[in-house]
Amino acid sequence: MEATVSDERPSPDGPATFREVFGQSEYRAVFMATVFSWVGDYLAKAAVTVLVYRQSESVALAAAAFAVSYLPWLIGGPLLAALAERYRYRQVMVVCDLIRMALMVLIAVPGLPVWAILALLFATTLANPPSQAARSALMPAILTGDRLILGLSLNASSSQAAQVVGYLLGATVAAVNPPAALLINAATFAVSAALTRFGVRDRQPAMAAAHRSHLLRETGQGFQIVFGTPVLRAIAVLVFSAMLFSIIPEGLAAAWADEAGDGLDSGVAQAVIMAANPVGFILGGLLVGRVVAPARRLALMRPLAVIAPLVLVPTLFDPPAVVVALLAAACGFAAAGLLPTANGLFVRALPNGYRARAFGVMATGMQVIQGASVLITGLLADRFSIPLVVGVWSAAGVLLMLVAALRWPDGETIDAAIAAADRANQDDAAAQDTAHAPRPRGGRAPTDGRRSHAVT
Repeated sequence: MEATVSDERPSPDGPATFREVFGQSEYRAVFMATVFSWVGDYLAKAAVTVLVYRQSESVALAAAAFAVSYLPWLIGGPLLAALAERYRYRQVMVVCDLIRMALMVLIAVPGLPVWAILALLFATTLANPPSQAARSALMPAILTGDRLILGLSLNASSSQAAQVVGYLLGATVAAVNPPAALLINAATFAVSAALTRFGVRDRQPAMAAAHRSHLLRETGQGFQIVFGTPVLRAIAVLVFSAMLFSIIPEGLAAAWADEAGDGLDSGVAQAVIMAANPVGFILGGLLVGRVVAPARRLALMRPLAVIAPLVLVPTLFDPPAVVVALLAAACGFAAAGLLPTANGLFVRALPNGYRARAFGVMATGMQVIQGASVLITGLLADRFSIPLVVGVWSAAGVLLMLVAALRWPDGETIDAAIAAADRANQDDAAAQDTAHAPRPRGGRAPTDGRRSHAVT
């Protein structure tokens, strides 16, 4: 078990500082590795779309190249994420980076048929769930207390910024030389692997080999811990509900901009609407995470949950694209104040041995819900006006968030869940210490029984 020295925790009177978070060398390495990977991923998305479209002259195939990165989450995200529990987190992250690097180099080979590009791209994205699950599970081992909340806010904000930068770079480079953009992505994975290998301390796997069962059973345990624990279930409902509407302006931006007819060029209007939510998220994550005190952030979770869909309701009145962008930015700001705090609370109430599997459950749910919400609202927008669809959808989101907020567990329930997770972690640490104790001469290693991940 990793000891936590009391004076390493940020003051309970105020939020953690950027200096405290970036003062952790392991966090710096993970943060930089993650940013490199994210920029490379989004750069490659833009480049592959261009490459496939040029070769096939098919919009459908180009769209398939863009969408293929979501498939691993949809068809086996929790199962793939459960693999991260079986191996050392650093090892998982490095191996996944090297696999993705090698496959990106293959995709960049000139003259590959479209089917081969799509197949290699799908194989590349299979490494995403275990890599992201390992990184998510590693974070609480690196940062403690409010530093973890600020670190999660920084990660979330950086992912939004990386998306903007990656798309811009990818579109620019791919317009001249798509394979070059893919090679740049391969290089970012190499840098990420090096930063992780030499900047992150090696740790024992969360699940020892002797305690493994069938992978499907282990995956099912991830669902059981998330939805069987009242506090974790309440957080999951809140997060999944937020995903239902926050993505809608971005997902419908192209058609919305084309229909707006408010004097702006449709391409400019689309870009403004699509960029608004990430920009709002970046500002909200940094400001709320840095300025608002920890206790205050917890108190703000439920109001922000209701505000996030509420600010989109005025789209009912068919405002111009600039106003739509401002509303989307406000939604992103509120979501950024909500999600990292919810994530930090989720981690505190979750036993260490379930971190990667629980991440797989949550990430898959978020991907499915976002995709389904865009699909459903898109189908509705074929029959009704987009402002009407988004406004009514958001009003329904307000009601859903009100129900989720009213059913939020009380302080005693939350404290009990955190205490139970702490006890489970202490039991795990004691069992690991026993398992790795030196064997007495001529006898078996001492043992106090099978290590349990159960939450009491």
